[in-house]
Amino acid sequence: MQNKGAIKFVAIALALVCLYQLSFTFIAGKVRKQAKEYATGPDNLVDSDREAFYLDSMASEPVYNFLWIRKFNFAEVQDREIGLGLDLKGGMNVILQVAVEDVIVALADNSQDSTFREALKLAKRYQRNSQESFVTLFGRAYSELSPNGQLAAIFGTKNLKEKISFNSTNEQVLKIIEEETRAAIDNSFTILRNRIDRFGVAQPNIQPLGVDGQILVELPGIKDPERVKKLLQGTASLEFWETYSNEEVYQYLFQANQRIREINLAKQSIVTDEAEKADVVADSVAVVQEEKVEEESKSLLEIVDTTQVEAKEEFDANKWKEENPLFAILNPRVMQDGSIGQGAAVGYAHKKDTALVNRMLNLEEVKNIFPRSMRIRFLWGVKPIDAEKNYFELIAIKVNNREGLAALSGDVIVDAREEFGDRQATAQVTMVMNSEGAKKWARLTKNNIGQQIAIVLDDYVYSYPVVQTEISEGRSSISGNFTVAEAKDLANILKSGKMPAAARIIQEEIVGPSLGTETINKGLWSFVIAFAAVLLFMLFYYRHAGLVANIALLANLFFLMGVLASLGAVLTLPGIAGIVLTMGMAIDANVLIYERVKEELLAGKGIKTAIADGFKNSYSAILDSNITTLLTAIIIGYFGKGPIYGFAITLGIGILTSLFSAIFITRLVFEAMLKRNKPITLSTKISEKAFRNTEFNFLEKRKFSYTISGAIVIISIISLVVKGFNLGVDFTGGYSYIVRFDKEVTVQDVRDALEEEYGTTPDVKTFGGTDQVKITTRHLIDPDHELTDEEIAEYRIISGNNDPEKTVEVNDIVEAKLYNGLSKFYTDLSYNDFVSDGQKSIGRMSSMKVGPTVADDIKTSAVYSIIAALFVIFLYILVRFSNWRYSLGAVVGLTHNVIFILGFYSLFAYAMPFSMEIDQSFIAAILTVAGYTINDTVVVFDRVREYLGLYKNREIGLVMNQSLNATLSRTIITSSTTFLVLFIIFAFGGEVIRGFVFAMMLGIAVGTYSSLFIASPITYDLMKRKAIKADEDQK
Repeated sequence: MQNKGAIKFVAIALALVCLYQLSFTFIAGKVRKQAKEYATGPDNLVDSDREAFYLDSMASEPVYNFLWIRKFNFAEVQDREIGLGLDLKGGMNVILQVAVEDVIVALADNSQDSTFREALKLAKRYQRNSQESFVTLFGRAYSELSPNGQLAAIFGTKNLKEKISFNSTNEQVLKIIEEETRAAIDNSFTILRNRIDRFGVAQPNIQPLGVDGQILVELPGIKDPERVKKLLQGTASLEFWETYSNEEVYQYLFQANQRIREINLAKQSIVTDEAEKADVVADSVAVVQEEKVEEESKSLLEIVDTTQVEAKEEFDANKWKEENPLFAILNPRVMQDGSIGQGAAVGYAHKKDTALVNRMLNLEEVKNIFPRSMRIRFLWGVKPIDAEKNYFELIAIKVNNREGLAALSGDVIVDAREEFGDRQATAQVTMVMNSEGAKKWARLTKNNIGQQIAIVLDDYVYSYPVVQTEISEGRSSISGNFTVAEAKDLANILKSGKMPAAARIIQEEIVGPSLGTETINKGLWSFVIAFAAVLLFMLFYYRHAGLVANIALLANLFFLMGVLASLGAVLTLPGIAGIVLTMGMAIDANVLIYERVKEELLAGKGIKTAIADGFKNSYSAILDSNITTLLTAIIIGYFGKGPIYGFAITLGIGILTSLFSAIFITRLVFEAMLKRNKPITLSTKISEKAFRNTEFNFLEKRKFSYTISGAIVIISIISLVVKGFNLGVDFTGGYSYIVRFDKEVTVQDVRDALEEEYGTTPDVKTFGGTDQVKITTRHLIDPDHELTDEEIAEYRIISGNNDPEKTVEVNDIVEAKLYNGLSKFYTDLSYNDFVSDGQKSIGRMSSMKVGPTVADDIKTSAVYSIIAALFVIFLYILVRFSNWRYSLGAVVGLTHNVIFILGFYSLFAYAMPFSMEIDQSFIAAILTVAGYTINDTVVVFDRVREYLGLYKNREIGLVMNQSLNATLSRTIITSSTTFLVLFIIFAFGGEVIRGFVFAMMLGIAVGTYSSLFIASPITYDLMKRKAIKADEDQK
């Protein structure tokens, strides 16, 4: 074996890296276990609030000292662990659509031109069945309505006059609109990302999708979906505020500190409850003392109590907190010499204490301390001020009018961009205002020379530069030691006031934590059982060589999990299925090698030579078969979202680690065994003669197989046309709920009850046990539906929610009717308990909404993904085998498999005791099957190519039959092993994944059949026809 030393080095290095990456997952689990123990009461019930508080308090505490080289706090450990997806942890997944139409209207300065308005409506209709950008559709609609119309006349506004002239062509105008809308979408993404970061969700995922203006947000473990929806859909508010200086505010903060102490002593107020709880975890004063934010700063403790501290050997921190409840968590800006710090920042606090500071400063007793002439707000800076990103500044905002409005709103900003200053290496931001804004800005800057003006977005201060001089032209530069990235973000934020690019939720999925817990338990058990089954099978069939393969499998699993951890991957239930499937597929490479070694042994070679030649002669087949599967994994990842994307990532990485383990780890173990003269056997007594000397004539049966397959394909196509599918909500659009009852229910009773509520018949199916159903309805899914007063009133009656600040949405109405129809099936369950997203055993366990536009996009992507997979496989085989007949035979076999599976799901859509829905998971299963089953065909083709090179004069039919028989053992063993793995997941993995796995099981079975009786025979017929034609040409 060449380069053995290099391979050992790579294997050891990879193992060490994986161990390091996985260590964070173990440490995070340990801390969570401690949190649960801390939150468990005498009644053995876990107080979720106490548990959350413990974890929040530990966020900045060192919990992992890696080899005494570096310490990691809990927040850093969480960022590096393998996260759990929504289906395992519970949480929320939404797709937001940035309102590009609103952006275009704003760019046109709210033009009322009738053609312009009609073009927008027409473009919205086009968008429902198109994946083109909205700007492109708008341009097409405008041209249809007004072939000679000039967009420059509409968009040549004062805000765009520098970019659009009267002579600009429609194409030029559309290009500028496209650039502006893209900037608006990017800005919306930046704002959403910042909002989510402040929400405190562990391992959130936010990414722009390929579809125009769509943004995916995944929030695992979120417990307040309504709050999240409000946060995500709220419009951005950019404002410019005057500020107070620290000198003006300082004395009142001292008085506030004393007033809060008096309140606590008098009433034992709940204000300090959270701070008191922190004693068990970590002393907040100690944290403030130990982590200095500014070297020149000195804590209040050092200034006020220096004498006391020097006099006492031990300082009573609890007493200090009792006497200084505000300053125990808010460090005022005081310099080393005791002087008051300059500027608008009045102090800083740890991120876990900011909410408590807000509560204290918002007490009426505290507000009354400030003079009536001093109207003040306190806002936090958005950017942490320490290297560990734990501390944030508190800024004193001046309110100069009775309405409480900002001195200047952000809608006056025409443009903003990042650039480098003339005399400095750091970046700065230039902003340009319209004429009205320029006048207000001149007045504002004139009145605040030497003072700071705060730039505020969504009530967070992004910058508070000092005004150097009056700015009268509306063009300003903001400098602040920015990096290029920070300057770009600030420029985007400034531009956010330029146009109202609101975002609305067009798809959402909520999975309750109870359902997530059940899913992970079942998923992990299925994983353990399936993995154990694979290990036992390899030992049973290959004996010593099976033990070597098992070592490689364990190494493969270790490497796979380590790589997933290093990439920050999120583990989903389909991802677990991908891991288990990878384990099954990893066997394929070992089986190819072992069966080839057996052939070499039968040829009379010694064990050492047979192993060397077996490895060498199997490389081609291993690479070809795995590359085709890797290509399909890439396609799934490109078209898939959420859990399906996670499945693709897991599958793709698994293929790479499988190749490394099967080829190199296995070889290293064999080399070590040979060096020590250890016995190596590749079979047991039972398996020794299996598949030896088979001489089945596959090609002789091809007409029969063509007839059977042809009939199945015709029946499948007829069923697809006449009967169609049981389409999931992914493809139809609508609302889908999983509802659990406290007793058994019948599907028909539930369907009848909901038909009375919705006016249409919903789709109701048993989901798992007879006490749980899955309900799908398209009630009120039309995106243009506007709620009536009657519908809102009905919601308030059913829910009992009469809060005027509650904005009633369409999905609220649908969910209220769901409860109203199903409440009679419960012994006693309130509306709030029914829709609660906390831990529970009955009620609405999960919900999903898919808008019709998203559904159309998903359907289109599904078709494209299948076509792309077939094309890529055709192309790869064409390149590798340099003969289109191999490609065509393989693709015909794959097409046969796809049609068979689709037909089966159509014919038996409602006949199975589990879900037979066609959804994104099903498409992923189809593509996985395509990539996997092509392995069988490629392995056969590889052997055909080898035999044709060795036996040039043999008839092609003989070569094809010999190749099929020579690889039959590998085909049957690999397919059986993978099928066994999938069957175990199907049986033990739970209802959520059952339909997904069944599609793959079906695909493995039919794929094995088609590789033997369809793909290879068709390739033979094509080659035979070529040979006959060549003979005729010679004659």
